[in-house]
Amino acid sequence: MKSPAAPNPADAVHVIRLYKSEDKIHPRAVDGFFARWRWAMVALTQIVFYGLPWLTWGDRPAVLFDLASRRFYVFGLVLYPQDFVYLTALLLMSAYALFLFTAVAGRQWCGYACPQTVYTEIFVRIEHWFEGDRNARLRLDKASWNFNKLWRKGGKHAAWIALSLFTGLSFVAYFTPMRELMSFSFSGWEAFWVLFYGFATYGNAGFMREQVCKYMCPYARFQSAMFDRDTLIVSYDPVRGEPRGNNALRKKGEARGSQPVGDCIDCGLCVQVCPTGIDIRNGLQYECISCAACIDVCDGVMDKMGTPRGLIRYDTENGMSQQLTRAQRWRRVLRPRVLIYGSLLLVLSAGMVWSLSSRHDFRVDVVRDRATLARQVEDGWIENVYRLQLMNATERPQQLRVEAQGLPGLTLSQATQLTLAPAEARWVTVALRLPPESLSSLKSGAQPMQWRVSSDGGDVVTEKSTFVVPR
Repeated sequence: MKSPAAPNPADAVHVIRLYKSEDKIHPRAVDGFFARWRWAMVALTQIVFYGLPWLTWGDRPAVLFDLASRRFYVFGLVLYPQDFVYLTALLLMSAYALFLFTAVAGRQWCGYACPQTVYTEIFVRIEHWFEGDRNARLRLDKASWNFNKLWRKGGKHAAWIALSLFTGLSFVAYFTPMRELMSFSFSGWEAFWVLFYGFATYGNAGFMREQVCKYMCPYARFQSAMFDRDTLIVSYDPVRGEPRGNNALRKKGEARGSQPVGDCIDCGLCVQVCPTGIDIRNGLQYECISCAACIDVCDGVMDKMGTPRGLIRYDTENGMSQQLTRAQRWRRVLRPRVLIYGSLLLVLSAGMVWSLSSRHDFRVDVVRDRATLARQVEDGWIENVYRLQLMNATERPQQLRVEAQGLPGLTLSQATQLTLAPAEARWVTVALRLPPESLSSLKSGAQPMQWRVSSDGGDVVTEKSTFVVPR
């Protein structure tokens, strides 16, 4: 009987996985100048986000996007869907502000004010309260399930869920007054959005964390188009740091020249505190969100080793390679792309401020009544029917007077004076008539004319339109 042939290595089946799960990143807690600035920004952004729905302006919320009545209240402003141009201008201003800030200071928006970063910081702090710092969390993850692990994990998730639901409630409060939400008299759709936004917060900040920044956020992908060699980034100084050593090779306060090692002791703390898990010593990487956690922890190590701070620091590529002074780096800030972004942002901001300051107290939209064509009525008069939408853009009642101008003898079939309640929008049907003696000087077809609407406060709005003379 022949023995079985040995397996041929060439016939082995190799499994290629399309997805590789990544280990959970447990960032180490760090304290320092930039860490305190990050938490100051966390506090500022969340005071604004959670606080605005509770702030009142008269008898209404200070900021309310009332989709049902199609009115948007921003402190003293009352905006209608026709004011969509302001939203467009605001989005353009935000985009150019982001481009300008990125060209000058890199991804510091991501590190200090991005909602994903802010909520991840809050969730990690809650995790730290329940499970301890990095090493304690790693041990807890590896430990078998017992009462200690159960209450720590359960307490953490309970706190996460409570904060997520309150975040969803605060988000919906920008569309439905908080008083209604707190009385639990909201509709099914409002409940859906509270749960949806809460679930998104819970998933993004509690579980996905750095995955959002690395794989989902488009900003990380096109940031290179706004970066140049004079953009401020988190940088590791290899001239000072290399070759790396450790505590066994260099004692505290020992001169650099006495040992063939650089200032970097290869402790790895810069990697442990990084929320995206990268090693900044490998150079600029798209995953870096410029949070400066590595700067704080490295400065602490440098203090303990008795060497100058700044082995990892905010610097530019030109500043690092050319050893530029601070004054030289500042002079390079006003370069062409920065001036272009800044000029566009200034023009947009000035235009929006001018438009808001010169905005009328009411709006007028004119629509021809398509159900009623131009027609001849008694005594040979020609009549056209229009529908006017009058919108009060203030929170006080206004007396309005409607007039028509532009054609000889053009009159309204009835006196049109009306009172608009605060923030009221009303459709008004108006008939215009032209006497027969005016027809001799006019051709058939559409004749240009205009509407003039004036308020008791002296504000006047004119709208162009046409009056149709039938053949």
